[in-house]
Amino acid sequence: MLGLENTEELAYRALVEVPSYNADELAERLGCHPVEAARSLAALESGGLAARSSSGTDRYVASPPSVALAALAVQREEELRRAQREIESLAEIYRGTDTDRSVSDVVDVVRGTKAVGQRFTQLQMSAREEVLCFVKAEVAAVAAEENTAEDAAVTRGVRYRVVIERNSFDRPGFFPAAADSLRAGEEVRVVPELPIRLLIVDRRIALVPLVSGSRRDIGALIVHSSGMLDGLLALFDRVWREAMPLVFGSEGVVEESPTADGLPELDAQILGLLLAGLTDQAAANQLGLSMRTVQRRVRALMDLVSADTRLQLGYHAARRGWL
Repeated sequence: MLGLENTEELAYRALVEVPSYNADELAERLGCHPVEAARSLAALESGGLAARSSSGTDRYVASPPSVALAALAVQREEELRRAQREIESLAEIYRGTDTDRSVSDVVDVVRGTKAVGQRFTQLQMSAREEVLCFVKAEVAAVAAEENTAEDAAVTRGVRYRVVIERNSFDRPGFFPAAADSLRAGEEVRVVPELPIRLLIVDRRIALVPLVSGSRRDIGALIVHSSGMLDGLLALFDRVWREAMPLVFGSEGVVEESPTADGLPELDAQILGLLLAGLTDQAAANQLGLSMRTVQRRVRALMDLVSADTRLQLGYHAARRGWL
């Protein structure tokens, strides 16, 4: 809460709920050592969130939240404004030297799984408009379903366009993560195979994770504005145009039988996976169904629209707005 340590926040909340506390009483309330409780009380007093009680110097009372927290919020906002001004100043200096970069300066090398994961997270946290991404089936540093920075970026309005390898669906937990991404508004497409792993932020900087050697060493290239970045952008745009959109139907359609407006969510998921190129068995595995159930539901949809082939079913699904 507003930069407070966890114990300090718990201590302040406890003080708000009672007239006063001393260190021993607070320690018993929080289940911590009295020394830790005393340290939290001293920190709150130093920050203006608590004061000594008039009934005893060893007792503390909470400062009114409407006053103390409001002042702390204003302080944090000012710190953020100063940080933003510093970022803009440094970015301006960086842009001024950008044209003087040599060939070797265009690319930075990152070594190690932890370092690559940090850069992967930092770049997404810095995104303002758009993130472009290639996701290969084999995880290099951060699994797609563990990418919390992506969720945060989407929440603040960053557009995500993601291309995934078809075999990614073989990884446990990937299908629910992909479905959540679609529901969050991301655009996801599928291809049989991707040439590289790739992350491009705001079309200004790229991260290219690399896996090499028999020990599967992890590293990455950070590519700045250059002809190389232009080439990576062109590669993404071309693969994106040729990839198959991943679609699972309209959220919230729960009718037990298909209509002109939609179809059951399970049928939409089956169709979406089949259109992405998965086999009946692979789609069944992702949805926890038997292959016979998948085939039966597809057959029922074909009968509904009088389709003799699955190609005709795909046409009717698009025409009726099922996907």
